[in-house]
Amino acid sequence: MRFLSKFYIDGFILSILAVVAVASVFPARGEAANVVSVLTKIAIALLFLLYGARLPPQEALAGLKHWRLHVTVLACTFILFPLLGLAARVLVPHILTSDLYTGLLFLCLVPSTVQSSIAFTSIAKGNVAGAIVSATLSNLLGVFLTPALVILLMNTTGQAKVDPSAIVDIVLQLLVPFFIGQLIRPKVKGWLARYAEPTKLVDRGSILLVVYSAFSAGMVEGIWHAMSPWRILGLAVVCAVILALVIAVTAFLGRALGFERADRIVVVFCGSKKSLATGLPMATVLFAGSPVGLIVLPLMMFHQIQLITCAALAQRWARTAP
Repeated sequence: MRFLSKFYIDGFILSILAVVAVASVFPARGEAANVVSVLTKIAIALLFLLYGARLPPQEALAGLKHWRLHVTVLACTFILFPLLGLAARVLVPHILTSDLYTGLLFLCLVPSTVQSSIAFTSIAKGNVAGAIVSATLSNLLGVFLTPALVILLMNTTGQAKVDPSAIVDIVLQLLVPFFIGQLIRPKVKGWLARYAEPTKLVDRGSILLVVYSAFSAGMVEGIWHAMSPWRILGLAVVCAVILALVIAVTAFLGRALGFERADRIVVVFCGSKKSLATGLPMATVLFAGSPVGLIVLPLMMFHQIQLITCAALAQRWARTAP
């Protein structure tokens, strides 16, 4: 890894690219896909258990009270992104097809990621407590805001219904392990202080599992072969430009609003991401009868680009942390 760093090549990014390559050749299918899904959920739950065990209750309470930070993240997720999505309408039909634009606008309406936003914030030595509250709040509100924005800004088929189990999943998979970690913190905080590697391993391992699971799903569905290479390249460029614009705006807002370094990291990571885990189930309901595979393709592509980009940013901030 030290040899690679001399050439500005990060080993974690190489790991993500390697996982993408493996998923392209050996995607998880059938029962294997179910096993990968279960392992991913276990890794994410373990991640939040460790966060809860490592985080002092005073910092968690401070993160909950930091309303300016959370409002900033929500504004980026549900105002800035939709405006960029609406502006991208000018790219139809020369760069994006109608279905691809529908998918691009949809990705701009889904909530922020939870697991990877917090994992990258942790890697970059940012405000983990603030990231947990901001990302979780984005997902909880997104269960209601995303369908409302879809109905307001897009033409959907049928009634947009949201399964209440989405809220239950968020609570059971994220919040319950976190609070269990808080409860067992007095017994394990000494061990965690001596051995920091387990948390780092779970951070990176859970992200790699999410990448493999998401890319495998795309390969199994065959959506990467449904368009010409030029359309895919054009879509990738559009997703990269949107991500670059949002990262630039969130970085500017973090400084303009006077946030400290740890909070600026939260604004960038939580405000610039979109959740594949939340977006895919919503798309199957909101676009029933439509080509869902093509509609979710922009979200899947954006998800891969954001993981690679934010992995590089997190490693860079980790190296420059005071």
